[in-house]
Amino acid sequence: MRWVGRPLPRYEDPVLLQGRGRYTADQARGARILRFVRSPVARGRILTVNAPQEVPVITAAGLGGVKPICPRLDRPDYVAVAQPILAAERVTYVGEPIAAVIADTAAEAEDLAERVTVEIDAETPVVTLDEALAPNAALVHHTAAGNTLIDAQFETRGVTAALAAADQVVEFTFTSGRQAAVPLETRGAVAAFDAVTGRISLSASTQMPHLLRTAIADVLGIPESKLRVVAPEVGGGFGQKMPLIPEYVVVVWAARRFACTVAWIEDRLENLTASFHARDQRLYLRGAFDGDGRLLAIDADVLCNVGAYSNFPATCGVEPLMALTDMPGPYQVPEYRARARGVASNTCPMAPYRGVSRPVITAAMERLMDCAAVQLGLDALEIRRRNLIAEFPYTSVTGVVHDPGSYREAMEAAVRVVDIAQFRARQRAARAEGRWLGLGISVFAERTGPGTPAFAARRMVITPGFERVELVMDPSGSLEARIGSSPHGQGLKTTLAQLIADEIGIAPNEIRVVAGDTDRSPYGWGTFASRSLVIAGGACKLAAATLRDRLQAVAGQILEADASDIEISDGRAFVRGTDLGVEVQQLARAAYHQSHRFPVIAETGLSAVATYDPYGTFSNACHVAVVKVDLATGQVAIERFVVVEDAGRLINPMIVEGQIHGGVAQGIANALYEKMIYDDRGNVLTGSLADYPVPTTAEIPSIEIYHLETLTEASVTGAKGVGEGGTIGAPAAILNAVSDALAPFGIGIFEMPITPQRISQLLRVAGFKAQ
Repeated sequence: MRWVGRPLPRYEDPVLLQGRGRYTADQARGARILRFVRSPVARGRILTVNAPQEVPVITAAGLGGVKPICPRLDRPDYVAVAQPILAAERVTYVGEPIAAVIADTAAEAEDLAERVTVEIDAETPVVTLDEALAPNAALVHHTAAGNTLIDAQFETRGVTAALAAADQVVEFTFTSGRQAAVPLETRGAVAAFDAVTGRISLSASTQMPHLLRTAIADVLGIPESKLRVVAPEVGGGFGQKMPLIPEYVVVVWAARRFACTVAWIEDRLENLTASFHARDQRLYLRGAFDGDGRLLAIDADVLCNVGAYSNFPATCGVEPLMALTDMPGPYQVPEYRARARGVASNTCPMAPYRGVSRPVITAAMERLMDCAAVQLGLDALEIRRRNLIAEFPYTSVTGVVHDPGSYREAMEAAVRVVDIAQFRARQRAARAEGRWLGLGISVFAERTGPGTPAFAARRMVITPGFERVELVMDPSGSLEARIGSSPHGQGLKTTLAQLIADEIGIAPNEIRVVAGDTDRSPYGWGTFASRSLVIAGGACKLAAATLRDRLQAVAGQILEADASDIEISDGRAFVRGTDLGVEVQQLARAAYHQSHRFPVIAETGLSAVATYDPYGTFSNACHVAVVKVDLATGQVAIERFVVVEDAGRLINPMIVEGQIHGGVAQGIANALYEKMIYDDRGNVLTGSLADYPVPTTAEIPSIEIYHLETLTEASVTGAKGVGEGGTIGAPAAILNAVSDALAPFGIGIFEMPITPQRISQLLRVAGFKAQ
């Protein structure tokens, strides 16, 4: 029996669906509760922090030698800035932690925090990109001239000539509003002090437990052996839970200082205002085309409002550098010029968020294709056919290698599913009746499973990428897989068990995957960048092959056959071509209890270790959206959403489709609903879910998913990552569909989210008056 390719129910789900999951907040029972006092202003000088004598308050002065957080890139165009654990002299954004109090209950901690007053000499903040880049603008950090934290540039020799020789140049400015990740579980930490060992056990809602341990130990100046980090169940990460945050440092410091258990559980207001934001980009794009509609050159200027500080470890360069490197996407771009800047402002810091820049650049490139098609008199499909990468491997103009994919094939498959000719007939009939339908296409490639080569190219001082897996079979034949990756809801334990089961020849339910505990799992980089199945899965496959060889050696000696003649399947080892065999449980018992018979196994045990560090692989997809726009209200309803996805070998199709569903939902949110809004004083106006509209099941359509399967040698399992694709492709499809619906009014959409209010405004400018 083969397990890979089967839609097994997730082993993780019964515990979660029955309410028996263990989250960080569940560990807070009996802990002392820590609450932060946060800045009410976006910019200013701290004069005093006052508290009644009976209020135990922690300030920067009390932290002693605790170091600031200072993420770095080894680049001359990057400015490193240090983020204090608690603000001491200045505040730089609303919500920045200034002090903390500890009490026995959450209610008491809240009351004590309200009794702490902070006197701040408020100054005028820089909130928007225009304000931050204005001549003589106030500097968020005195070391960052022009408020620019990174200024990356790329240019090929022939770009100017290509732009000059073009038959058609299409140009526009595209903007993306600021988003919050809005995980179901907010951030939180519980640090428990062990009086016997002097160690701290930190339970945290994190995607990177090992690096969190390293970072906190470095900041506090303690050995990592004094700190254990556990990531229990994590209710949504999306990138917001990757970085080190000051709050975690304070929690661990307080647990050591007071020799007790200390908990901080973030509330929703804190999460929306003071947790990491994302997107907030403005992109000026020019595309040069010849008379046949082929791309000659791209010229791009990308501005990213990265907030007050750089996140650790990815840094504020993650958005602009991704935009600069991956702008060409699935298209052949011979000449390319780009400048990408990360601009500091007095707003909440930014961090990676599902898709990392690619939802923005994909939307811009797909709008470019549609606009160019109109200006050149071409069909939107035809202009894509002429420009999509078709021969692999393909090295992009920025040096990124695309392994085999199905960029054109996915689009053609999606077109067949939707039947565009039939839609156009329906669209014409609807317009005659005063109904406004639109169809939008989005073709994209998603870089997944990047290893150290990809991150080293960004010149990260801390270069993530590899994954290490340890497999150990006990005397009963049960197998434990210890991984450095850290699942947070994507069904990783199930898919890895399927991979290992096929390689060794046992059932997945005989395999226990251990993750998210720095005492139990090997050092790894956690979960992000659609990497876990590609890299941890690859390491699992390699380790499992080694362990299978060792089991075959034991079986060969027991069955008096050559190890190469031993096959293992369905939990039984047998001599090929005979019925002579032995159960795997018996092999395991013999290996441990009769080790004198197996000298090799006596030395290594029934265990195996493997490390995998690939370059990375590209999955790809085509999304097609059909929308209806209500001109009277500006509302957009999605009638149909089709995804043709190529993620290589599907280890568990059901889990793949779940990832696509979730990603598309977040992409729809990006396109139509979500935007963090600041006033001109840097105050957050969308500090609750009443103000920050996330889509519900009423707004998310049924998503039709079809699969292609291009196998690639770039992944040892043949699988490609799929975690971010839905979020990358959906906004472009929707914006193109809305533009198509509003084309009779001369309206094109070059921003997101495109809210009802904005659509109504565009219609008024176009001269439309609602009846």
